[in-house]
Amino acid sequence: MSSNSEIMSSETGGAIAKLPLLAAVVALFGLADAIYLTIYHYTAVAVPCGETFDCGAVLNSQYAEIAGVPLAIFGAAAYFAAFALAILTAFGNRATWRLFGGQVTLMLLFTAWLVYLQAFVIEAFCQFCLLSAATTLVLFTIFLISKFSRLR
Repeated sequence: MSSNSEIMSSETGGAIAKLPLLAAVVALFGLADAIYLTIYHYTAVAVPCGETFDCGAVLNSQYAEIAGVPLAIFGAAAYFAAFALAILTAFGNRATWRLFGGQVTLMLLFTAWLVYLQAFVIEAFCQFCLLSAATTLVLFTIFLISKFSRLR
């Protein structure tokens, strides 16, 4: 197999790349989480949260929207873009994997900012926001694994 076998299999021309396919599945989890939070935002129903979390404090803070648009919508768009780029890569378009890497890097940087806000400014955590942060970290990790596996 080629040196980048984790990205593209050279066994057959139509082989599906495993890491991008995994990334697509993970991105769907993030998309579901973001859609869930968007629905709760627009129905004005309180998000059910565990005892150690305060989703209301986070989701109703001044940082939960940009120009009146909930961050969850931006998250849904970002996860959909990551999903689309990963699927395109999985089925043979290698150039989209670089775009995927850029996408998830930006997502990770923004996620780090949001986790900082939860921890030190809002001083409360939302379990669904942390799930999104973990999902983004997994997507970034998948991309990193693909880059290091290419160097062998």
